[in-house]
Amino acid sequence: MISWQEFEKVELRVGTIIGVNDFPKARIPAYKLKIDFGELGIKQSSAQITELYSKEDLLRKQIIAVVNFPKKQIADFMSECLVTGVVDGNEPVVLLHPERAVKNGLRIG
Repeated sequence: MISWQEFEKVELRVGTIIGVNDFPKARIPAYKLKIDFGELGIKQSSAQITELYSKEDLLRKQIIAVVNFPKKQIADFMSECLVTGVVDGNEPVVLLHPERAVKNGLRIG
């Protein structure tokens, strides 16, 4: 169990995907995403979501991401946030997203 104070340290924010590129150097098929988090700026992320989502599906889609993890190097790419999704063993990742459009950068709580 974690405390409420520990949970409050995790910054889950809404962002809109504004760029999607293939990431051929990733060990597991992935995209390189550019995500607009409003006042927090634009961050990039690597996301292993190629099985269910095409680049066209992702462009302009709002997602939920953790924005206060340390940056992580993945091959030759620096990931600045963690896009969230439902993980079920060997099944493809299903993205978490708001049910309707909201302002970029709003915090999930």
